[in-house]
Amino acid sequence: MSDTRTRPEDELSAERLSSAPTESDSPAGIGVLGWLRWTWRQLTSMRVALILLFLLSVAAIPGSLIPQNSQNSFKVETWKAAHKGITPVYEKLQLFDVYSSVWFSAIYLLLFISLAGCIIPRTWQFVGVLRAQPPAAPGNLTRMPVYAAWHSAADAKAVNAAAYQHLKRRGFRANLGNGAVASEKGYLREVGNLLFHFSLFALVAGFGWAGLASGQGGKLVIEGQGYSNTTTQLDDFTGSALYTSEDLDSFGFKLDGFTAKYQTSGDQMGSARQFTAHIRYWTGDDNTKLTKGDIEVNHPLEIGGSKVFLIGHGYAPVVTVRKADGTKVYSGPTAFLPQDGNLTSTGVIKVNDYGEKDGAKTQLGLNGFFLPTAAPNFEKTGPVSLFPDTADPALVLSAWAGDLRTNAGTPQNVYQLDTKGMTQLKVNGQPAIVKLKPGQGWTLPDNYGSVTFEGYQQWASFTVSHRPGNAVALTGAVCGILGLIGSLFVQRRRIWVRATATADGRTLVEVAGLARSESAKIAEELAEIAVDLQDEAPALDDEAPAFDEAPEDKPEHPADQDSKE
Repeated sequence: MSDTRTRPEDELSAERLSSAPTESDSPAGIGVLGWLRWTWRQLTSMRVALILLFLLSVAAIPGSLIPQNSQNSFKVETWKAAHKGITPVYEKLQLFDVYSSVWFSAIYLLLFISLAGCIIPRTWQFVGVLRAQPPAAPGNLTRMPVYAAWHSAADAKAVNAAAYQHLKRRGFRANLGNGAVASEKGYLREVGNLLFHFSLFALVAGFGWAGLASGQGGKLVIEGQGYSNTTTQLDDFTGSALYTSEDLDSFGFKLDGFTAKYQTSGDQMGSARQFTAHIRYWTGDDNTKLTKGDIEVNHPLEIGGSKVFLIGHGYAPVVTVRKADGTKVYSGPTAFLPQDGNLTSTGVIKVNDYGEKDGAKTQLGLNGFFLPTAAPNFEKTGPVSLFPDTADPALVLSAWAGDLRTNAGTPQNVYQLDTKGMTQLKVNGQPAIVKLKPGQGWTLPDNYGSVTFEGYQQWASFTVSHRPGNAVALTGAVCGILGLIGSLFVQRRRIWVRATATADGRTLVEVAGLARSESAKIAEELAEIAVDLQDEAPALDDEAPAFDEAPEDKPEHPADQDSKE
């Protein structure tokens, strides 16, 4: 039968099975000092640490839903322009800089302090438990949740010594003294708890370190072109307090080619199967000593303390623009940005050095689409690509003339055309639009010259990242999982064995166990130890070991019989 009554001895012993500091639900002491002590205890409790960890995860949600200045400032400006009404509220709440905001930093700092304050006393207390001997056997072992007893003719001291050896072989920390053996096992449970705490601390510290000493930049490179890791060549750069543009690793690379393969049939037709950028890179200032390398998705190139990730791919149509007299005013590839899974791409070709037209300085802008596999019925479907590979490439263009406003002092998006100071070229009153195949040309209206679609090249976009805290955070995450496994599946337990001589010349052998949580394992282990002891302390023929699990109304067993005698 189960005994649900709480016994003082059991409570005291069970409490010492954990190294967690005791918590107070109300302020201790009097006055300000008492309140400060109580606040510190609450802050350093595991309950508050878990609450702060939950708040931190919730606080990070706006950072993934709202554009961030640290990631893409242009996207932030675009979002603000589209949501002018709510933008002031978001700015006051620092929602465009979530991870550096005051409220996010406050939660982060409190979590850091809470974990530190929780780990230090818990570790110190656990070290004390390890240095101390297992608790001595209680005076009345029958009060333990699991209990067994029998009489034997063996010598009591010999039985205690044998029990000590059996428990040591089973991995228990055992102590023989005062006519009994006290043993304890399952310290890996508390080690797992502490490891989990330390892992959370390492995880928070790793992310903090990464936030203070990390930086990243982006660069789009067209085939045949190169890149040097400097801020002047980066398309964008985001540094931190301890990592600025002066700390960039010295290296560079040239993009020799790009391999893109797609599935050509089935439900996943058009899905990417291989993206590989073929490069030659150098380190330091000597760009003549080149090393071949490949960069694939999720397989970055590591150079020094930086990693170069492949994050995007597209096409750059090669266009030549000539004036009416045949003068070449523009020639080269221009990157177009994909808009869908089939790489229907949009882009702008800005001819800043067109020169004069009819005595006035003029600039040209070509706005259009690049279609890797153009639809055969273009007039009905419009500028849409049917497949991401270049099975039937086409370039769709419209032309504008006037002032590109590139010298106005206002930042411009190179992939968009500002038409405020420009006029669209027309034919018979309709916008002039043309679809070109590679090698084809287009004579512009109003004697503006001609445009030739020479072909296309591929481009790849890269992110150069320096994050020194990632290894610490990853180690913390792995150790946290291991610690959680240990704390969940290892049971802390104690077993006592006492052999005492009775008045009738026999030896009473008692075995009792206590576990921190209810489990059948402690009863099974106690039974195995009792069986092991039968070799040194066999039960008398008229009785066998009697096992009880927290009995409420026990039948008479050897210990009761001795007390009656």
